[in-house]
Amino acid sequence: MKHKIILLSLLFLGLTSLYSQQYKSDSPFAHTYSIVAYDPETGDMGVAVQSHWFSVGTIVSWGEAGVGVVATQSFVNPSFGPRGLEMLKQGKTPQQIVDELIASDEGREFRQLAVLDAKGNASSFTGKKCIQPAGNIVGDGFSVQANLMANDKVWPAMAEAFKNSKGPLAERMLTALEAAENAGGDIRGKQSAALLVVRGKSTGKIWDDRLVDLRVDDNPEPLVELRRLLKVHRAYEHMNNGDLAVEKNDMEKAMLEYSAAMQMFPENLEMKYWTAITLANNGKFNEALPMLKDIFAKDKNWKELTSRLIPSGLLNVTKDDLEKIMQ
Repeated sequence: MKHKIILLSLLFLGLTSLYSQQYKSDSPFAHTYSIVAYDPETGDMGVAVQSHWFSVGTIVSWGEAGVGVVATQSFVNPSFGPRGLEMLKQGKTPQQIVDELIASDEGREFRQLAVLDAKGNASSFTGKKCIQPAGNIVGDGFSVQANLMANDKVWPAMAEAFKNSKGPLAERMLTALEAAENAGGDIRGKQSAALLVVRGKSTGKIWDDRLVDLRVDDNPEPLVELRRLLKVHRAYEHMNNGDLAVEKNDMEKAMLEYSAAMQMFPENLEMKYWTAITLANNGKFNEALPMLKDIFAKDKNWKELTSRLIPSGLLNVTKDDLEKIMQ
């Protein structure tokens, strides 16, 4: 038994040495499963990934609006991300990019790589020395890839789940990750996950071009947490839309957006508060007052905030109604 442990240790050190000599990097060995995918209805592109490794989203997933997305994993060559995006900008196809990047890499047989462009074309590669079970499937508008899995059913399960899913791209990719976990997932377990969606056409505004950018860096149930965060993200999309409507003095639109957010998270005081303020601004004071009183009872700071809305013009009520609110 002692000899086996020594042999395994030497093997791991040898692989580590190979990696370090080539890339002089502390990047992780991201044995994992991931998907790159395209939404033909919106043109959006995305990457979703899960691994038993800390903060996998910082190294595996790469994307740029109007350009494409890249997933680089197994014994990661992190340069594949930015280099792949740059080659997409040069007009090269995903297949050309995968071929060129892999050919240029002496550690190619330890790599997994997937590239998808702004037209939904995808290509991927699994090296012969990736820890088995390992493999990849390229489909219509997507590619799934996995290594160091519990069994060889993981990436086929991802492909089927994505093909049979409906809805926004982020939710569909997350469904694929969940299918991978249900099929056995990473043999080591689970630790981190990430979800990135970018626009198919760039607006020139980076803050608008990343539609979803969520990470779970260290959690015993990363996909459960990622699903929760995605729901929160959708709720705050409504909140942001409500804020924009307030800026434009479109209180009816603001009411609809804030209410939609509050319905998703009825116990969230932030969402409940701005719904109540918008009700008050829309002349529905009798509906707003009990909501505000309930919020103040749970956290008095919201009462203090309310008095500060008047100078900014964000709360438009009569002096008598304000006194009722502040009682």
